[in-house]
Amino acid sequence: MQARVEAALERLLPSGSHVPARLHQAMRYAVLGGGKRVRPLLAFAAGEATGADASRLDIVASAVELIHAYSLVHDDLPCMDDDVLRRGKPTVHVEYDEATALLVGDALQSLAFELLASCGTARDAAAQLDMIRALATAAGSRGMAGGQAIDLDSVGKQLTVPELELMHIQKTGSLIRAAVRLGARAGEPIAPERFERLDRYAKCVGLAFQVVDDVLDAEASTATLGKTAGKDAAQGKPTYVSILGLERSRELAEELRREAHAALAGFGAPAGRLAGLADFIVLRKF
Repeated sequence: MQARVEAALERLLPSGSHVPARLHQAMRYAVLGGGKRVRPLLAFAAGEATGADASRLDIVASAVELIHAYSLVHDDLPCMDDDVLRRGKPTVHVEYDEATALLVGDALQSLAFELLASCGTARDAAAQLDMIRALATAAGSRGMAGGQAIDLDSVGKQLTVPELELMHIQKTGSLIRAAVRLGARAGEPIAPERFERLDRYAKCVGLAFQVVDDVLDAEASTATLGKTAGKDAAQGKPTYVSILGLERSRELAEELRREAHAALAGFGAPAGRLAGLADFIVLRKF
């Protein structure tokens, strides 16, 4: 499935030979050939649970990944987290320059919404509008951008667990929840209570993803992670590990994995890939 996502992104991104060539080359550099593709895989898995057509899911999954890639490019800028390594290679502003990196993020975000708006990604116009709205909310001040603002404001501060959870529900969890929502909306209509179960699953795996990220940042090497290890601690950022400790953080991730599986009860075999992704998110080593 990762190969399918990569092929879709390769096809949908502008060619590096098209004007402005340098910008298009930098966009492709930022997106292709790296990453776990967790968010597009979640979109595909949720679509499988609702019987979505694979061609629709190509677009939905790519749009979600483009938003994620844009956020990484901007997060790595000197005015944000000021990082030099991402997915095992120099960050975009290091490989190109800061101005190009800023434009890459802008262009990737625009392309994501262009794809959702111009392609038949849902069964009807109302569902397609809901998908666009959900992705916009997840990326905005009540989602990813808002979470990043809280993160920047929290450097050197001691947050409570609920405050930390709120930050990560927005910064990390919002796009993961949107990936599941968009994937599910691309398929056949399902009862509201079943849709709520998918959202509860997504909330659990979104938080679990961040908890495990914090554990890996404290334990794994830069070579393993493909990004600078230990940077959160060095910058004085609050994390689950700094607040709860390593052992309790691992326990919390496992609790969230069990809750995610419980949310899928009743879906049966069509939700098998969602269950497997919950396991991967919690048990991964990079």
